[in-house]
Amino acid sequence: MGDLLLVRHGETEWSMSGRHTGSTDIPLTDKGREQARRLAPLIARHHIAAAFVSPMRRAQETARLAGVGGARVDADLSEWDYGGYEGITTVEIHRSRPDWFLFTDGVAAGPPEHPGESPDEVGARAERMLAKIDAALAEAEGSVVVVSHGHFLRVLTARRLGLPAGAGALFQLGTGTMSRLSTEHRRHVVAGWNVRPDTYCSHEPLPSAGQTPGEQLTGG
Repeated sequence: MGDLLLVRHGETEWSMSGRHTGSTDIPLTDKGREQARRLAPLIARHHIAAAFVSPMRRAQETARLAGVGGARVDADLSEWDYGGYEGITTVEIHRSRPDWFLFTDGVAAGPPEHPGESPDEVGARAERMLAKIDAALAEAEGSVVVVSHGHFLRVLTARRLGLPAGAGALFQLGTGTMSRLSTEHRRHVVAGWNVRPDTYCSHEPLPSAGQTPGEQLTGG
């Protein structure tokens, strides 16, 4: 079975300021576009059998700039529905809920079109997405790449490893990064996490696995 490559979209104005960005469809910043372009040679090291992308503009722009062609748009790759916390920072939420933590507490209720999701609801969506990914991996030789959002990809990783959705809290993920989930002795493992090409010198080869320091940023 091939690997699962997870790409978090590049920087946006809201990810830079720490605002929870779920359904708000905002573009990448110039830095975010450059982050996406710099992922292209890292992704090109893998034979891609299939690709999926979130319907949000920031994810689709990242996929295009990173050279991910023919990606299937799938709503299950959308970011966590933050409900009443859309556009609000964690610092602001803590003023009224000092012990609030997304991965255990979920979000405040929002409007009917975006009521918000609990960790278990996001986990169920991740399970649906993993079933589609596994079907794609079974159909053709190579890896599958998904371009999505920070908090959703963290939950997806937790469920891939057989952990509860809330364990996504353990996997910090920066913008404009690629991570790799693989198998070892028929078990799912993290083979590379939070890899950003610009953390390596230009004369060094780009790794297919590794770890770089993450960012203290919200999802999006």
